[in-house]
Amino acid sequence: MAEILYLGHASVRIRGREGIVVLDPCDQSVGFDIGKPTAQIVTISHHKADHNNVEVVKPLRDTLFVADGPGEYEVSNILIRGIRTAHTDGEGKKHGHNTIYVMYIDDVAFCHLGDLGHGLTASQLDEIGSVDVLFVPVGNGNHVIKPDGMVEIISEIAPKVVVPLYNDNQQQRLEALDLEPLSVFVHQMGLKEYETLDKVVFTPSTLPREDEETKIVILKPSAVAV
Repeated sequence: MAEILYLGHASVRIRGREGIVVLDPCDQSVGFDIGKPTAQIVTISHHKADHNNVEVVKPLRDTLFVADGPGEYEVSNILIRGIRTAHTDGEGKKHGHNTIYVMYIDDVAFCHLGDLGHGLTASQLDEIGSVDVLFVPVGNGNHVIKPDGMVEIISEIAPKVVVPLYNDNQQQRLEALDLEPLSVFVHQMGLKEYETLDKVVFTPSTLPREDEETKIVILKPSAVAV
């Protein structure tokens, strides 16, 4: 059983039997205070303060492993694969590089796209492989791909569940960070109605079947606005 809590911005906590992972912990510059989440593992998609605030994470059992870049990692029976991409252009010359992480927790495959700002190559899609739950940034085409481009990437990865990030819809944050509102992404995905959950739990048996449509789950940020 893997419990997902959306901390805010691009930050997510996944709690499973084998351990806890915090992805892209952010600092307060984004308008959120995510508190002091406890974890054994932290993943960093790229080195900006709104994605690499490792200091805010409290180590579980006095040990904190940081996955920082492409490669394969195994911690407490949690397998993690980092895949190199870029922010905007495929070579990373304009805004640097980004790391996508795929991790296997309690027999569920999670994928966090970080701040992906371009389409994926066939090789990158092959490295990502089969995904159950996909965390996607809702961007504006500046540092993060636009919603219509993200919809195409989602169709290529074909996850069972999609969880949009940057989805708090606070007007002040949208203007300050130049983000698209959640409604744009929801419209692009063809979703007419949705509910916002505090958290969600997935097991292999509760995930949508292969022959079912991709499910979209909207999570409420647990962080405190600052």
